Amino acid sequence: MRRSSAVLSITALLGLSLVGCAPAGTAQATCDRVADSDPETMRLLEVTGDLDSAPRLDARTPFVAESDAYADIERGDGPLITHLDQPGVLDITLFDGETGSPLIGTAYDGDLTALGPLSGWTSQFPAFEDALMCATEGSRIAVAISDEGISDEVRAQYAQAGIPEEGSLIAVLDVRKVLPRAASGDVQFNAGLGLPTVVRTPDGVPGVIVPDADAPTKVVTQTLIKGDGAALTAQDAPIVQYTAVSWDGREVTDSTWGGGDTPAAPTQIVPGQFGEGFAKALEGQTVGSQVMVVVPDGLGPETGAAPFRDGETIVFVVDILGTLPAAQ
Repeated sequence: MRRSSAVLSITALLGLSLVGCAPAGTAQATCDRVADSDPETMRLLEVTGDLDSAPRLDARTPFVAESDAYADIERGDGPLITHLDQPGVLDITLFDGETGSPLIGTAYDGDLTALGPLSGWTSQFPAFEDALMCATEGSRIAVAISDEGISDEVRAQYAQAGIPEEGSLIAVLDVRKVLPRAASGDVQFNAGLGLPTVVRTPDGVPGVIVPDADAPTKVVTQTLIKGDGAALTAQDAPIVQYTAVSWDGREVTDSTWGGGDTPAAPTQIVPGQFGEGFAKALEGQTVGSQVMVVVPDGLGPETGAAPFRDGETIVFVVDILGTLPAAQ
């Protein structure tokens, strides 16, 4: 199964409390963002260049950041980052604080398919956390990285790429794509006698309660939350969060939501990946929706790929976060 990595690799550069029937994703950060977190430090940096290409940096060197800081160079008007488990795509260039010279950077090729939780970056670069929270898609952000703003593992692993063992670094982040962490929209009423019940945490993570009843013999679809985005077509490959639960075993067979120290890892579902019945159930559903799809035994993919099990009916709860063309 194709799945975005739970923790993005820098190689691209070189216990829940359930609540019933609450709108998904309602527990979000309160965004009160300042454009420049440390003007005295950030005035030593000047970033220029087109937003669709690698930036240029003019820095007063040697540049020393006593603590992490950031400044917005450009503020985009796209979706907001309110949770670091949201999937997104960043272009990044790292500069040496001693010389101001570029060290490593992403390709700046317009590819938006490498979606992954932004926490994958902040776990490697703690300095990025404040810079990304409450930023918007389309923004360019300069970040002053102190000694504590980059993990020791990253320094050691990429020493050959020029990252020094100690000292300050400078990063320029371009926020290319931001998707929500969970479905958002209007909760729908469903007369679901004999069907599973879905409950959600305040962060929108679903839980499934399977009834003491026989599983259906046909694919069943219920729209639990109705989003206001575009409707999916048969050619779309949506980016989703999902939980899959065995009807008979009453256990999770697969989930992108993570848990514990593992962040959520939204994934792209290509047409036909989970079988024709599942694909038809999503066709016409709108981005931002949460959908329950019950796939009886024998109506999944012929290969029996996870999260399916031979002889079992599988209950999916799918949050549709966005779309990418299937050809990408």
